[in-house]
Amino acid sequence: MPGAVERPSWKQAEDIRDIYDFRDVLGTGAFSEVILAEDKRTQKMVAIKCIAKKALEGKEGSMENEIAVLHKIKHPNIVALDDIYESGGHLYLIMQLVSGGELFDRIVEKGFYTERDASRLIFQVLDAVKYLHDLGIVHRDLKPENLLYYSLDEDSKIMISDFGLSKMEDPSSVLSTACGTPGYVAPEVLAQKPYSKAVDCWSIGVIAYILLCGYPPFYDENDAKLFEQILKAEYEFDSPYWDDISDSAKDFIRHLMEKDPEKRFTCEQALQHPWIAGDTALDKNIHQSVSEQIKKNFAKSKWKQAFNATAVVRHMRKLQLGTSQEGRDRQRVVGAPGTSSRGENRALCQGMGGPWRAAQAGVESLLL
Repeated sequence: MPGAVERPSWKQAEDIRDIYDFRDVLGTGAFSEVILAEDKRTQKMVAIKCIAKKALEGKEGSMENEIAVLHKIKHPNIVALDDIYESGGHLYLIMQLVSGGELFDRIVEKGFYTERDASRLIFQVLDAVKYLHDLGIVHRDLKPENLLYYSLDEDSKIMISDFGLSKMEDPSSVLSTACGTPGYVAPEVLAQKPYSKAVDCWSIGVIAYILLCGYPPFYDENDAKLFEQILKAEYEFDSPYWDDISDSAKDFIRHLMEKDPEKRFTCEQALQHPWIAGDTALDKNIHQSVSEQIKKNFAKSKWKQAFNATAVVRHMRKLQLGTSQEGRDRQRVVGAPGTSSRGENRALCQGMGGPWRAAQAGVESLLL
């Protein structure tokens, strides 16, 4: 069948601890937990998603779909599934450890942020999603929370995570399952119409919009009214928030947030737009306005999952900050201008880009 993915081969392991040194439980999901572990053979730190088979009864199809999708993907901007092990009672997904934190957190802690920065971010997302689309994979749940930085390095690349809703697109059929996160979902999904890869392009448009102003294009506390806005593709470039944003950026967003999926830009077309491929993205600092709006509109309740904070900080600091002089230097200047204005304690303990929040972000995207 075109677009179908074969069930990946799973290695057998009577005791996964013979291969990996389990350090700590990072988090728990509905029927899985994520473990911070070290490969005894290479000393590489990984995140292991441990899934009890008995908890998968009736859910085997969705789990195998997620694994099949992840196993097929090899791209520098997509969190990798390194290996799969199976024991009598568990599946173990050996995932690449992504420890740089969430997209919004990094933007907020910056001292300088421009359209060009946003353009570079969106380029990476477009390149990765184009790769998925070329494989016949539709992500279906692209949103800022699923965009994580690979490391704490200033120039770290962005990584796409969370393939729980991804689907292989069969050219002989259409996708019709309503899924995704409401604020980022395309009109055709809400309208319960057949849809395609174009839904991901809409979501990228929404993300680009937020990256340039700090608030979502659609918002209403009433879901019905929110859905109505999305169905009509009713959004504005409000003053004063968009006054300093280039016309090229707005044109780019309009082409992605096009109501008609047939007219909407593909990833390939978006990658050729001057705002991405040219030099029309402005270098003016928009950090203050964007970061204020992000903090106002995307504030999180404190730690939605149950995490071992002490263990995460200890291990992630060792991993990211304590293994080189460069890391120690970076640790000492966390509170310096251009990094975090609230200092090292907030960065490490409350987490704007610090290891605790970084690990939390990575774990949330791994949990089922």
